[in-house]
Amino acid sequence: MEFSGKPVPVDWDAVESWLGRPLPGDYKAIASEHGPLDIGEFVWLHVPCVEAGRFDWGEWVKQTRSVADAPPHLVPWGATRGGGYLFWDSSVDADPARWPVVGFGHDTGWHDYGTSLSGLLEEAVRTALPGLGPLPASARRTAFLPDARPWTPPPPVDSSPGRKRALAGGTGLAALRDLVVPPARPVLGERTWEWLYGELGTSLPADYVALVETYGSGTFADWLRVWAPLDPHGLLDMSRGALDGNRQLRAEFPEYHPLPLWPEPGGFLPFGDSIDGDQLGWLTRGEPDEWPLIFAPRHADQGPPLDGPLADTLLEWLRGRLVLPGFCRFGRYDDPLDYAAFAPRR
Repeated sequence: MEFSGKPVPVDWDAVESWLGRPLPGDYKAIASEHGPLDIGEFVWLHVPCVEAGRFDWGEWVKQTRSVADAPPHLVPWGATRGGGYLFWDSSVDADPARWPVVGFGHDTGWHDYGTSLSGLLEEAVRTALPGLGPLPASARRTAFLPDARPWTPPPPVDSSPGRKRALAGGTGLAALRDLVVPPARPVLGERTWEWLYGELGTSLPADYVALVETYGSGTFADWLRVWAPLDPHGLLDMSRGALDGNRQLRAEFPEYHPLPLWPEPGGFLPFGDSIDGDQLGWLTRGEPDEWPLIFAPRHADQGPPLDGPLADTLLEWLRGRLVLPGFCRFGRYDDPLDYAAFAPRR
């Protein structure tokens, strides 16, 4: 196979320490010599590198395992333009040189190719394999990573006893604080609660106020965003925009959007959203402290209100116990401590 590509330097000791296992020599040789590659215009061979806003190898490893629900002994190394993923099966042998490649596709499921990375590439240019080939015998630098830089392992995950206890049990904001460290200076906005209540025409639940005064505006687990309550362009504008969009959808597709919308009696009032466009808020029934939480999914049917207060709902989600249509779920083999984090809004 003919290769062309400028390599990205890799600290293999740091990479293998982060993974907790060595990697096959043929992969390290290809990666060290050529860097990230587009093989046969169909297979991406990913190497430890990073390009701002486009790719982070460590995050890609975790996301790939999650998407494929892959057990820890499967180590991802590549992806296909057909939406598949390529792994080594490290459970077969202690010697990485003997790890066979396995593939996963959403339509085809799992397939064991029974050969190493170099053996797979040699075979894939000669014949069609399930989900692969025949591939042109060429490889070039991955087009979307023209300015890739060396990847540095992230700091070790905080596995302190307090976080482990909060992962196992406990309720309320105190347990959430133990599991997810709040920012030193929460970002709420420059206005007052009285200003917000006057603009909305209602006060808000006390457990929500306590939570946002602790965390402010930001994102839990890189997925669920909480809008800034005291910024005119935060909760106020975001909720109004969301409700206008929901009204349009309800008028066009009422069977899929059954919720009443604020300020209708008992109407849905959102205070946050997901990176996928889902919304989290309340059904405004009774007094604010009585309002039930409700999740409005973008790609699933509307479900019933949620049980329990806000902090406990977040705890159950971050512990991997909350199962709702459309709500982000962590992989079966993911460590929840990897995801139980809060990124404050900049």
